[in-house]
Amino acid sequence: MSKKQNLAELVAKRAKEKRKKPKFRRQESWRYKRLKPNWRRPRGLDNKVRRKVKGWPSAPNSGYRGPKDSRGLHPSAHREVRVFNVDDLRNVDPERDAVRIAHAVGSRKRVEIIDKAKELGIHVLNPREFRELEEAATEKTGS
Repeated sequence: MSKKQNLAELVAKRAKEKRKKPKFRRQESWRYKRLKPNWRRPRGLDNKVRRKVKGWPSAPNSGYRGPKDSRGLHPSAHREVRVFNVDDLRNVDPERDAVRIAHAVGSRKRVEIIDKAKELGIHVLNPREFRELEEAATEKTGS
């Protein structure tokens, strides 16, 4: 069994366990329209959810965590590596890692990173193509 297949199995196992986990909702959000269902930790002295009273929804705790080996894995079964320049691609393993180009990287450097990643066979998680920039660059060199 290859590493890639093993990582894919870990992601599938994580998804399977996530289906069993309850949807943690903010207490009384079903009762009042002004309360969104987004989880907020209950802090009141008499709070039923905090006290784990029978019949009230369960609160999140460490027992609901996913499998240790699959934590931090992207759903594509790759580990995410953030890249700021072309040199950062040297430390990336194409079999195990996927690249996410940092937000601060400009369009010119982004195009260079994407081209180098294609050349090395590295998966890019956020590959925005900049065709306008490439066309503008060819017009400047052509004239």
